[in-house]
Amino acid sequence: MTTSKPDVRRWLAPGAMVVIRDEEWLVRATEDTTDGVAVHVQGLGELVRDTTATFYDTLDDVTPLDPAEARVVADASPRYRTARLWLESTLRKTAVPLADQSLSVATRGLADALGYQQVAVRKALDPQNLRPRILLADAVGLGKTLEIGMILSELVRRGRGDRILVVTPRHVLEQMQQELWTRFALPFVRLDTAGIQRVRQKLPATRNPFTYYRRAIISIDTLKSDRYVASLRKQRWDAVVIDESHNLSNAETLNNRLARLLARTTEALILASATPHNGKADSFAELIRMLDPVAVPPSGELDRDEIRRLVVRRHRHSPEVASAVGADWAERREPNNILIPATPEENAVASELEHTWLWPGTGGSPYSGARGTFFPWTLAKAFLSSPAALQETIDGRIERVAKDTKVPFDRAEAELRALRHLAILNERTMRTQAAKYTRLVAYLKEIGVGAGSATRAVIFAERLETLYWLHRSLPGDLGLPADAVELMHGGLTDPEQQELVERFKQEQSAVRVLVTGDVASEGVNLHAQCHELIHYDIPWSLIRIEQRNGRIDRYGQKHPPQITALLLDPASERFAGDVRVLAKLIEKEDEAHAALGDVASLMGRYDVKGEEEEIRAVLAGVKQLDDVLRPVTEVAAGNDVAAIFAQLFDTPGQVDEPAAAPEVVPEAGAGLYDDEVSYLEEALREAFIDPTATPARGGVGWRRDEAFGTVELTPPPDLVQRLEVLPQSYLADRKVTERLVLATTAARGKDRLAAALRDDKGTSWPDAHYLSPLHPVLDWAADRALAALGRNEVFAVCGEVESSTVLLLGTLTNKRGQVVSTAWLTAQFPIPDDPSFALVTPHDSIRDALQALGWTTPRANPGALATTDHLQPLIRPAVHEAAAYLEKTVFEAARRDAQQRVDAWRRKLDAWDGETAVLIRRSDAAASRERIAEERKLTESMAPARQLVRPLLVVVPDTEGELQ
Repeated sequence: MTTSKPDVRRWLAPGAMVVIRDEEWLVRATEDTTDGVAVHVQGLGELVRDTTATFYDTLDDVTPLDPAEARVVADASPRYRTARLWLESTLRKTAVPLADQSLSVATRGLADALGYQQVAVRKALDPQNLRPRILLADAVGLGKTLEIGMILSELVRRGRGDRILVVTPRHVLEQMQQELWTRFALPFVRLDTAGIQRVRQKLPATRNPFTYYRRAIISIDTLKSDRYVASLRKQRWDAVVIDESHNLSNAETLNNRLARLLARTTEALILASATPHNGKADSFAELIRMLDPVAVPPSGELDRDEIRRLVVRRHRHSPEVASAVGADWAERREPNNILIPATPEENAVASELEHTWLWPGTGGSPYSGARGTFFPWTLAKAFLSSPAALQETIDGRIERVAKDTKVPFDRAEAELRALRHLAILNERTMRTQAAKYTRLVAYLKEIGVGAGSATRAVIFAERLETLYWLHRSLPGDLGLPADAVELMHGGLTDPEQQELVERFKQEQSAVRVLVTGDVASEGVNLHAQCHELIHYDIPWSLIRIEQRNGRIDRYGQKHPPQITALLLDPASERFAGDVRVLAKLIEKEDEAHAALGDVASLMGRYDVKGEEEEIRAVLAGVKQLDDVLRPVTEVAAGNDVAAIFAQLFDTPGQVDEPAAAPEVVPEAGAGLYDDEVSYLEEALREAFIDPTATPARGGVGWRRDEAFGTVELTPPPDLVQRLEVLPQSYLADRKVTERLVLATTAARGKDRLAAALRDDKGTSWPDAHYLSPLHPVLDWAADRALAALGRNEVFAVCGEVESSTVLLLGTLTNKRGQVVSTAWLTAQFPIPDDPSFALVTPHDSIRDALQALGWTTPRANPGALATTDHLQPLIRPAVHEAAAYLEKTVFEAARRDAQQRVDAWRRKLDAWDGETAVLIRRSDAAASRERIAEERKLTESMAPARQLVRPLLVVVPDTEGELQ
């Protein structure tokens, strides 16, 4: 068949079959580029079955197979198994249209179907936005990772999630990878220290790792290096996720440079942060511009409607959250502030700090530094942490002063004398039992931590020396082995940090106490076996306190979390006042948590460092606590300029978002099979003569246990290849590549996920993985089934029809190759002697079309049709008549709808561009106009461009089959 180039291009749409380099391929996506049409394909032929590739029609001979020329072949398989599998696989490979707001797969994984999370997913997929772009700003503990997984799942099902990059802090790399795999069946390669080393061994030094791996998780600290930035400039992504995105807003940082680069090279962008702003309008505007460069006008003024379009924020006590989480998030107990009288030795140190360093009176301070109020408070903070921390601070200061030749000799000597005297006093405290430590040991025993007990606790402290000291001392004083108390800090490698968090989750692990610094205060889930959190020292920041508390006070916590703070209470009246200030911080965090879900607005500084400066001023007597901590009621009212961010997000009494949509779980078996496992089993029976046989005998050792809710198989090499991106430790521990065990129901999947935390394998990765709709084993089965037909063939089968009928699928795509609309039709030929007359009937869904054909349940196959010659003339008129019908009706309406959204976006760009000439700074003009030019190209590419109509099945009356 020869076809002119213009005609060829009109068939280059997702779902089309093409021949390139004498191999047959399935088109997964297309994109108009300056170099021609980029055709992204999946191999169908035996030699290329597990291959994905991209070809350009200007460089290769890309030959689409004309659907109107499809050859009809009879299906002789039992119960039409081959045709059923081929048709089901085609349905699974057909993308959900862009404008479809139904949740097709998001609620069919192992994430609980919570209405408020579904609202976030629908907002991200809102068809009024040309691209999925959203800032998930839900408060700590609401499940932003689950919302990310749900959004990514829907993007994959819509053909918009082939290449995905997830950027996250390094200590939560494995946690993110595990959540996306175990709950949504999305496999990602983890590029941590060990992962990058494997990549370097596998790939040449000059090879870009981001072209090799389609889906990767990597830490922001690794990715922002110049080496990777150079590789990223050459890549385009379907979706990018950046967790803890509040670290991006400073325009002068490498983090911001990385984020701006990724924002320009991806279609979908998901930012996530429980603290989405730092109180500065320009910094917050920087985040919003990453999502949508024209959401913030050139004047920089924030628009409430634009913010609410792009940002979703709720907290634990928002009505839609409180009504959904129920017993799966136990309410926290009242904060437990324990005042601990200082020992005589500690009181001596406190007195010395008070009279010599903090409030020296007329004699002045021996402090030699230029910033005369900072270092004394460093000493005070270290003292309130531990004697070990104070000693480390003193020693470090002595060393620096002794080496500093710029400090006048007399000043340096005075400070050194004072430091040495303080060291002597502190040494005496170290020879006795510290009061706070004594109370810690007693409290841990009170709550049940000890030999033979399963009770666990996480202890937070700011100073590294305090952590080391606690780690050394606690095992012996609690009667526990050394491995029952573990230490996590920022000096550990990312795999070491991830391994510690993993063991703390395990019920059978020996770990009972996790001593950690604030490296674990963001993103880490510590609530699986623990509901006791202890602040050994109090951060001088509400934000940090909230972050710490959120490690155990989060969705999934079954026991009321207890937050305990240990406060050393010296006899010094001034120090006693300091302790009361710190205790007040714990109480204020709890109050704001319940009323606002946003502690940062109480101080209005919106970052840890700024809050610490405010508290230092209070402790120094420069400010009163009431001057820096606003009442919760005032923040909720939002009645001053400082409350602008409280007004942007929902607060009690100000909710104007629509209520959470009802939880909707899509109908299972919307195609030809009742469930995923039935489809997989049929695919195995088609691919292997006896799938229950061992691999040596040509099978895969298929076993199905209905009572236990699992199936098993030995993965063939081409399936093993698809799983190799998962952690090597998981593949080895669970022997996944030797024996793949799958849970066939969500209940069984959740049970195995929970069991992984209880068994003795030392891993929270489950032994049986849930067979959800996006599972790679189903994709593997679909690829095998699609290879069942030869080039441009369509099956003929019998059904409950009055005359020969052709089932067709129509798709409308934009210039990016994304599906704008789909339509299911049947073309019936009621006049046997006139194949030119086709009666076209549209159907609301594939299920309705199958119902009309009598194909909703398996049918007996009386035998292959003796001949299909009389059916061949039906294909061309069926395709042409269906295409004409769609052009006038369904596709015309879909084209108008899509074009209206494109035109609205174009007008928005024009309005922004019009303001730019007057308001934008000259230094920003070039970069901004370049970004707008990119937006215009994107806008044009979203306009509908091509339609494709394919015959899927030819159905003849049952009587015709009976004659064979």
